[in-house]
Amino acid sequence: MFKTIRWNTFVRDFLIIQIGFAIFGLSIALLIRSNLGTGPWAMLEVALAQIVELTPGTMSVIVGLLVLSGSLIMREPIGWGTLANILSIGPWEDLSLHLLPSLTGNFIGQLGMLLGGVLLMGVASAIYIGVDAGAGPRDSLMLAVQRISGWSLRRGRATIEVVLVIAGWLLGGPAGIGTVIFAMLIGPSVQWAFKIFKVEPHKDSIEK
Repeated sequence: MFKTIRWNTFVRDFLIIQIGFAIFGLSIALLIRSNLGTGPWAMLEVALAQIVELTPGTMSVIVGLLVLSGSLIMREPIGWGTLANILSIGPWEDLSLHLLPSLTGNFIGQLGMLLGGVLLMGVASAIYIGVDAGAGPRDSLMLAVQRISGWSLRRGRATIEVVLVIAGWLLGGPAGIGTVIFAMLIGPSVQWAFKIFKVEPHKDSIEK
């Protein structure tokens, strides 16, 4: 169930993957600070963070650990990058939220933050997926659902994200036009970044 660690390149891989996680955390913070709406997972995590009075990054770590537990119960293979993903992106996200201003009332600035967040998320995904150290916890869940249900990856992911959007919206998460824009542009952003960085996507390493 555990991906083999390549010790001869571990230090280099760790540094590269942390760059990817830092950019990913920044991308989520940009989406949140845009106040136009976020992706499904961030939407749920922000809603839960507001309810229990934790930071979005801390809630991201908690949700990641819970999702990882579910994936392990379903015996989905993971790698060291899976745990690093959980423990790293949340703190980078909180640091970025602390540093970034809110641009509420400045639509052009908000839209710029939103589009910048989507673009950087694609870049971050290409960087840390290229390390090939295991899928993020949320994609591990998607892969487990696909394997157990027999659904296609697209159907499994779509089902999970629809449930997340509904749950996040009901709990008061940041839904809006940005949620729709994110859904439309995140795929092309990741695909573009894969091409630029010459990353070959692996079945077991897709996205946060």
